Amino acid sequence: MQKINPKKYGLSHQTSIFKTERGDVVIMKNRKSRIIMKDGHKILETARKIRKIEKSVKITLQTNAPMCSKTKRYLEKNVIAIALTE
Repeated sequence: MQKINPKKYGLSHQTSIFKTERGDVVIMKNRKSRIIMKDGHKILETARKIRKIEKSVKITLQTNAPMCSKTKRYLEKNVIAIALTE
């Protein structure tokens, strides 16, 4: 994976975004606390900003944090894949 400058999409410099060899975009969230719906809304807003620039790109959220079940359904409904790592 190759790190992407988040300023390209108008995002904060603290956002970790990577591009895979296939051209998919991965949003990386590494933290210990649970990802709740408030975080889900922020992640979806980030994904929308990326999709404004790159229309048909597949976006994946990669995280090591536990995730609220409602948030997981919300992101999957909005076509954001979720990859849990340890």
